[in-house]
Amino acid sequence: MVKWITMEPGNQPTPTAQIPRATSASTEELKRQRRIIIIIIAAAVFVLILSIVSFIFLINPSTNTAQIRDVFIIFMSLEMMFLGLIMVVLIIQLARLINLLQNEIGPILDSTNETINTLRGTTMFLSENLVEPVIKVNEYSAGIRQGLVLLGLLRRKNNK
Repeated sequence: MVKWITMEPGNQPTPTAQIPRATSASTEELKRQRRIIIIIIAAAVFVLILSIVSFIFLINPSTNTAQIRDVFIIFMSLEMMFLGLIMVVLIIQLARLINLLQNEIGPILDSTNETINTLRGTTMFLSENLVEPVIKVNEYSAGIRQGLVLLGLLRRKNNK
């Protein structure tokens, strides 16, 4: 929808588009995304605190290499769990993209293709039933006019 407003007297009206308001579905989606971001940040802070505590524990002189190895194994398992979670999210996003392409983009392309085929048929119909007869009438009338000019029954027009 376009509204016409005038800023100052004497100026031309300028169109301004109305900004659509957010629907409740998009508001819920936004809240869900915020919750996910907060959870990710909380998990990152937890891993950071766990790393600092582990580092302080490893600095103690009484710490032996077996404990370092055990802590390293724990870090590696946490990393693998994190990567697994990321892979699950990636697979879900890929599935959503494939669904979007199949169920939304595909029908739009099919509809566009159908429209183009209809337009092609319409132009062929107009060409055969309107344009070609008009061109033939113009050809015959030009031939008859030229014949009459050659016979001297009609005078030529001066094109200046």
